[in-house]
Amino acid sequence: MYTKHESLIREKIRGYLDENFLYMMPNFVLDDDDRLLERGVVDSMGIVEMLTFIEDEFGVKAADDEISEANLGTLRAIVRFVASKQSIVPA
Repeated sequence: MYTKHESLIREKIRGYLDENFLYMMPNFVLDDDDRLLERGVVDSMGIVEMLTFIEDEFGVKAADDEISEANLGTLRAIVRFVASKQSIVPA
């Protein structure tokens, strides 16, 4: 279950994935917990493109040690990562 804020993030990320990676696969069904690399949705360059989108769209920059399967491996993981980074208020 997503919070309202997470649902908005999910909608934008899902739209990005659909427009940039899934447009050639109209019958492909992507669940929130499907592993993006394993399912062939993105490759390593796709991860880089997605990180750029996340930074531009949400103002969230991933540190090198945050670029991981745990944070970017599934749609649900990306949503939670972005939401958690947005909730951090700089001192």
